[in-house]
This record gives sequence, C-alpha cells and structure tokens, in this order.
Amino acid sequence: MSISVLGAGAFGTALAITLAEKGPVTLWARDTTHCAEMTQDRQNARRLPGHVFPGDLNVCADIEDALQATVLLLALPMQALAGFVAQHDLSRKTVVACCKGMDLTSGRGPSTLLVDAGQVAVLTGPSFAGDIARGLPTALTLACADADTGSALQAQLSTATLRLYRTTDVVGAELGGALKNVIAIGCGAVMGAGLGTSARAALMTRGFAEMQRLAATMGAEPETLMGLSGFGDLVLTCSSDQSRNYRLGEALGAGAPFDPAITVEGAATAQALEPLAAQHDLPVCAAVADLVQGRIDVGQAMARLLARPLKEE
Repeated sequence: MSISVLGAGAFGTALAITLAEKGPVTLWARDTTHCAEMTQDRQNARRLPGHVFPGDLNVCADIEDALQATVLLLALPMQALAGFVAQHDLSRKTVVACCKGMDLTSGRGPSTLLVDAGQVAVLTGPSFAGDIARGLPTALTLACADADTGSALQAQLSTATLRLYRTTDVVGAELGGALKNVIAIGCGAVMGAGLGTSARAALMTRGFAEMQRLAATMGAEPETLMGLSGFGDLVLTCSSDQSRNYRLGEALGAGAPFDPAITVEGAATAQALEPLAAQHDLPVCAAVADLVQGRIDVGQAMARLLARPLKEE
C-alpha cells in the first residue's frame, strides 16, 4: 500500500517524516510556493522548522498525484475537512482522519464527514508534532470500525517510535480528541488568569467527567475515554503550552492578544458543542463556548461554575 499525507501543517509533516523512515510517502501541500520551499530546503520551515525530510519523503502540490495513493492520511484543519470531502472522490480509498474536532456548520465529527470514503479510520491521541518528528516515543489510538482494515493500518502506520493501539470504537476515539481541546482552553484560561494549579486540576477532572458523560450518550465505550484518545490526550493538552488550545486559553485568561492566524480546533468545537452542552449538562464546555465568543470573561466563568448546586461526584 502507498501512503499520502494530505496537509503540510506541523502534524501532517511530522507524520510524513516518521512514516517515510519505513518507505515512500507523499506529503501534499495546497500552496505551490510552500511546496517549492519544502522541496528545495528538505524541511517544512514554515510549520515544523529544523526537521530534515528523509529521502523517501516526496512533496507535491498536485492533489491528483497525491490521491493516487491507496491510503490517505487527512491532516487538514477540522473546519476544512467538509469542503475537501465535497470536492474529491474518496470512495475507493482507505482514509485516515488525523484531525480532531467537530465541524462548526454540521456538528459532525471526521468519520461522519467521511462516510462516503471506502474505508475510514481515525488517528488520535496524545502527541505533539515536534516529538513525533524527532523520533521521541509516542503512542496513539487508531480507530476503525472494520477490524481487519484496522489491523492492516496498525501494522503499516506503526514505526519504531510511533506505537498505535487499535480500537473499533470510532465514536469514542474521535469524541475524546475533540472534547479534550475544549477542556484545554479552559485549563489554559485558569492558568492565564492566575487561578492556580489546584483549579486547573479541578477543571480538568470535571471536564473529563463531561467527556465521559457525553460519549456514553452517543454510544461510545467507556474504556475508550479512559485510554490514549481520551484521558491520555486530555492530560497532555491541558498541561503544556505546546498545545495551541492551551495557549489560546492562557491568552484569554490573561487578557492578552492571540494570533488569529493560528488554528485552534477547540474554539470551533466548543461552539459546535453548544446544543449538546445544553441537552446533556456540560457546564465546563458551555463556559468555554461563552469564553471563546467573548460573552463572559474568566472570572464570570469561574463564578458560574462554582455557584452550581452541590452534588455527589
């Protein structure tokens, strides 16, 4: 099987680098100038500087060439996925969604947007692009409803330093990846506002309870949220300023500017979650949605959460 990684952001580039250590990989970049720069420099200086491309990593800007591969890793921004799917026929392809979040327009996750693809899987879990590109040990979840396809992909996409764990619970895996970004914004806001690490631990824990509660109502397996795609990714994203979601939260908490050109998947996901937050008692998610849209500040969000009726854990 041949592999193309579609999307030359930091994470897509990191995946292409580590997978090209095993054999030929194509990395597709939408911007032809960006593609030419990477071809000449043999690195992605714009998005992941300092990581030299292996010899088997080929860069292209022609989407039709990239789509010739039998396995497509879609490392596109979540809010760009629906438009990409509408423009290209993926019906005979094995497609692995590597984006985390919910579509702002439809409220759908990656797997349901890719329903017309031949075979669909989701790659998610605790990982920073720089760690993967440097060859640091990383473990991720590969979710695929078809067990045989999942097994084949697990073998093909695992490397000496990237270990994949397999599940058939696609819903649980992608919900974990989407919701943890929302909670990470809240945790960053707590720290940016100087509310302390105890408050961050409390918010992370109660946010995790919301993740589990919503996932259960949507048919996910509880064990999935306890694994890499849920708890593991939550811990990483809520405790490191390498996370763009966490950094956005820090800026909101501190009243500091944040570069609008930086993609922060959790901000759109929080807004997409609003109808579900109202139906399923998700106060942390609801507070983050209000925070990112400027309807409340951090002090108001904390006051609202602390004023909720006392209850059993």
